[in-house]
Amino acid sequence: MCELAGADGITAHLREDRRHIQDADIDALATSVTTYFNLEAACEDEMIAIALRTRPQQVTLVPEKREEITTEGGLDVFREPQRVEKAIFRLKAAGIRTSLFIDPTPEAIAQSKKLGAEAVELHTGEYANHPDNPAMLTALEVAAREGAAAGIAVHAGHGLTVRNVARVAAIREIEELNIGHSIVSRSIFIGLVGAVREIREAMDEARNEVDI
Repeated sequence: MCELAGADGITAHLREDRRHIQDADIDALATSVTTYFNLEAACEDEMIAIALRTRPQQVTLVPEKREEITTEGGLDVFREPQRVEKAIFRLKAAGIRTSLFIDPTPEAIAQSKKLGAEAVELHTGEYANHPDNPAMLTALEVAAREGAAAGIAVHAGHGLTVRNVARVAAIREIEELNIGHSIVSRSIFIGLVGAVREIREAMDEARNEVDI
């Protein structure tokens, strides 16, 4: 339904505690998605093994804390660089594109490039919490430019809604937006197809205004 409504791809986060979805859901998505399947997962051996078995087009490595309600920040690409680099190497060797979910800073961009990531997803949580603070949007714009200049594909996501997505979608260097919670929440009122189309229209409108 999401694909038919205009989604360019499907993202699913398989948490270690299986809070969101189950292994069987990943198996089903790996064979049924007709556009682009992006698996979000922790940088752990168990998750890397699942990715190598199911072979999604992309894996986005994300941080996880058992006590958090949702992902609270970007992956710390400095604390254990060898572990992240090893995971990227294993995934790339299997032909799986690898992205890192990071905070929007030039330092994180440079480190992601150094570790071998082919893409990054900029954490938009701070922007979503403070959309009227110009510094939050500026951080995303600067990080996106740094990523593009480094030859890394730039994605973004977390906390984006119909109301705040336009300014992020208007950043030229950002190629992909990953949006989940707001679509599912909105679908309660207007249905899943309607929710996907609504936010897709908001994104396309913002993008078209930039290209004019």
